[in-house]
Amino acid sequence: MSYAIIGFGKIGQALAHAFARRNIDVSVASRRPPETLAPQARAIGPTVVARSLEDALEADTIILAVPFGEHRAVAKALPSWQGKTIIDATNGFGEELDGLLSSAVVAKAFTGARFVKGFNHLIAAKLASDPVVEGGHRVVFLSSDDEDAIVPVAALAKQLGFAPVKLGKLNEGGALVHARGRTWGPLVFQDLFRKEQ
Repeated sequence: MSYAIIGFGKIGQALAHAFARRNIDVSVASRRPPETLAPQARAIGPTVVARSLEDALEADTIILAVPFGEHRAVAKALPSWQGKTIIDATNGFGEELDGLLSSAVVAKAFTGARFVKGFNHLIAAKLASDPVVEGGHRVVFLSSDDEDAIVPVAALAKQLGFAPVKLGKLNEGGALVHARGRTWGPLVFQDLFRKEQ
């Protein structure tokens, strides 16, 4: 399984730290050329490699850590998303979504991909810090309309040291971690721990 983080702002870098801590290879890419990301990627760890967007999108599993509005540009970068898993770590701040959850809007753009909402409810500093705390594992919430898509993402979360908690479908459990404007799902920013992964 190969992984890429698209977006190298605070959340993208926080997730890169999580991969580096467990020595898991991950590509990172953004709008900027890879050489501008490379020094920061190297500083995070040897398993974090800056690539062009085109090269990074060859990964099997892609974590979207771009500002919400930029997901459309990423979606247009490939003609087909068949066979890919998209993990949506975005939040739709200040976006007009026609009454839809932000994850439903993003899922539409990545036609054919397996789609999971996850890693979006914690601030970057929490995501970047060691998820093993006081004998427990920091919780990450996952939701998807494709139950099978959650399985490998939950396995990745465990590999990264988190405790995955499945919330069900996007319009059900996904609404609990939905953030838009000043409307926050009740689980947004909840820093929870489980004794067992």
